[in-house]
Amino acid sequence: MSGSQASYSNWSQGGVNNIAATGRTTFTTVYSHNKFAYGFLFHSRFGKTKIQDEGIRKIDDRLFILNRFLYDLGHEESDIKLFSNIKMRTQFDDGFKYGAGENGSDLKISGFMSPAYFNQDIGIAYIPSENFSVEAGLGLQQTFVKESDLGPIYGLEDGDQFRSEAGFTIGSGFNSEIATNLTYSGTLNTFTNFGRSVKSTDVQLSNTLTGKINDFLNASVSLDFVYDDDFSNELQIAQVLSLGILFTIR
Repeated sequence: MSGSQASYSNWSQGGVNNIAATGRTTFTTVYSHNKFAYGFLFHSRFGKTKIQDEGIRKIDDRLFILNRFLYDLGHEESDIKLFSNIKMRTQFDDGFKYGAGENGSDLKISGFMSPAYFNQDIGIAYIPSENFSVEAGLGLQQTFVKESDLGPIYGLEDGDQFRSEAGFTIGSGFNSEIATNLTYSGTLNTFTNFGRSVKSTDVQLSNTLTGKINDFLNASVSLDFVYDDDFSNELQIAQVLSLGILFTIR
């Protein structure tokens, strides 16, 4: 949990009164038996800010759930494994393009389960350590938009709420302590629809740098890149800097 507040009165350099709060939660658990392993990840981020004369606006929002199954393909413990992932990602609250609607009104572009993405992947993974993995396989991806009027924003036909695709997937994950009390974690995931050009590959790249200040406080920087030409032909970028208490349950 992190927060910030600023207020100004007769301040020559200018400024807008504001208050902001952001929360982040990560829960992971792993079960293993002989050659089989199962991992579960729940990750959420949510933040809002209140800006003078602008009201309350969202500054961070993510909900991600991962179920991961691994089976060792070697006679003894090896780095090559069969994997299967079941994933879901969406957001908690409505999202807007501020001032982009009629007469300068706010234009709603997203909401809870609008969109929501579900992925089921299977393939071969190379996992030489707990800190690094790379995988490739086949997958299905479903796009669900609860509010059908938002469907065309995410490549659905007018009135449609659901689309299913089959394709090729690549994924990679890395995390490491790069300096004392400084940890980096990153993930890369791609999905290439068999029926579309490789140029339309969906790409998600997430990076988080976390610095431990003491037993209670952490500072973190998140930098996410997304390319999805169903939404936009331009790269989507989100950067969040936070200072506060980070809750991580393992």
